[in-house]
Amino acid sequence: MTTVYETMYILRPDLGDEQIVQQIAKYENLIREHGAENIEIQNRGKRRLAYEIKKHRDGVYVQMNYTGPGTAIAIMERAMRLSEEVIRHMTVKQEVPKQKAEAEAAA
Repeated sequence: MTTVYETMYILRPDLGDEQIVQQIAKYENLIREHGAENIEIQNRGKRRLAYEIKKHRDGVYVQMNYTGPGTAIAIMERAMRLSEEVIRHMTVKQEVPKQKAEAEAAA
């Protein structure tokens, strides 16, 4: 079984484009240094939140899909918790059968 993780996090809406790119690169480099592979990042852009979080009504959504050890996730989530730029984050673990993962990698 190959473990695939998906991390979705929301950045403050008042960040500039350059700051958003820096934050995305920061978390990508952090998990890459700790053994994550096949990293795919999608910047979903600024969207309205369903409810107010830390006095913000909007947020910049970023989605990361990757494979790697669970220790990388703990380190990244700790950094997100301490960061003032991230207002919410969540990681989901998916078990993918090895044959399906190999077929996706070949495609």
